[in-house]
Amino acid sequence: MIVARAEHGVSRKDISPNALRVLYKLREGGFQGYLVGGAVRDLLVGGHPKDFDVATDATPEQVKSLFRNCRLIGRRFRLAHVVFGREIIEVATFRANIDDGSGDRETEDGGRLLRDNVYGTIEDDAVRRDFTANALYYAIEDFSVRDYVGGYQDCMDRVLRLIGDPVERYREDPVRMLRAARLAAKLGFTIAPDAAAPIPELAHLLAAAPPARLFDECLKMFLAGHAESSFRTLEDHGLLPALFPETAVALETNRSGALRTMLLQALRNTDERIAQDKPVTPAFLFAALLWPAYCRELAVLQKAGIDPLVAQQRAADRVTLHQAQRIALPRRFSQPMQEIWLLQPRFNQRVRKRVFRLLAHPRFRAAFDFLELRASGTPEVADDVAFWREAQLQAPEQLAERLDPKSPRRDGDADAAQAGEGDDDAPRKRPRRRRRKPGGSGGAPA
Repeated sequence: MIVARAEHGVSRKDISPNALRVLYKLREGGFQGYLVGGAVRDLLVGGHPKDFDVATDATPEQVKSLFRNCRLIGRRFRLAHVVFGREIIEVATFRANIDDGSGDRETEDGGRLLRDNVYGTIEDDAVRRDFTANALYYAIEDFSVRDYVGGYQDCMDRVLRLIGDPVERYREDPVRMLRAARLAAKLGFTIAPDAAAPIPELAHLLAAAPPARLFDECLKMFLAGHAESSFRTLEDHGLLPALFPETAVALETNRSGALRTMLLQALRNTDERIAQDKPVTPAFLFAALLWPAYCRELAVLQKAGIDPLVAQQRAADRVTLHQAQRIALPRRFSQPMQEIWLLQPRFNQRVRKRVFRLLAHPRFRAAFDFLELRASGTPEVADDVAFWREAQLQAPEQLAERLDPKSPRRDGDADAAQAGEGDDDAPRKRPRRRRRKPGGSGGAPA
């Protein structure tokens, strides 16, 4: 099916000039070249794509010979990247569905695709793509949209439909289940019933996906302006336990719903910040996503009789370690995430020295924002929020006058009662280690 220029809304003025350069140069070199995938899909439904991919009948080596600013990447999928400063136009060769022995394809016994570098025609390539809405090709020579699998009508109907047998396609690449959830949330599409039905039963296959790839997929889901809808879609299709198993259990056992309320508010705030072009960080995002798991683990440790001061750090370490087995959270994000958690109990202290020490902490602002977030699910911490909000605005002298240098610590965390139905939200300050004096027990001789 060829959709003529007069029948669709894709315009060259909305396409990256660099992508157009690539398309024209491929054509001048005697090759076919089409804008393909998400960019065409988004332009059809009124979106504003940030990435522009090209499909061609030229091999990666032939593409490299045309562009001096090109580098070849990938083993699983051999690709050409044409670099224009900070923008990269990804160029992929048409792939075939059937290997006649001339290509390079490898699969696991379970059907997961390990490598796919078998080249073919544009019709072959369309069938190899994941969703019909992603198998649309914009032709520069006549400005038409080429549709070989019914993707144009699915875009108009806002339906996400898999090409081929859904079970087989998910087994080839389990991350397709997350892509389905992410694209449905981002575009406001519904997942076609036949594509949605196998997801809960096959969600466990995500355990075999590379943790680094799942981390990247999480960033696309939660840091692109549709975090709340992505989370709800994961819940609706049974994918949350596969991605965040301990958080899923904690939310299920938290009967008051306070932890879920807080988490949804965190995702809502993230979407608002992105809409306002404000910075967001994976550390704060994962602090919110894993907070329910942390609260539950802390409650388990404290009920086992472990000192709360020790239980706090141990719970943070356990949750981080367990989650890293599923999603590769880099240390540059996991460490500040833990600091945000471990600073929470210090907000209910009013001792003068401790107040000023906390205000000077480099992670104070993120931890205070997290405290405000907790108030959405646990109103009892509103008093702490009010105190610390005012403390930031006061001059040091005024604040010092308000505080008793010998004021006792205000014990008891409001979240603990909320999470007590199998959770605990009452982290406490980690104890300092005493430095041994030279010549003392275990120390160096004087």
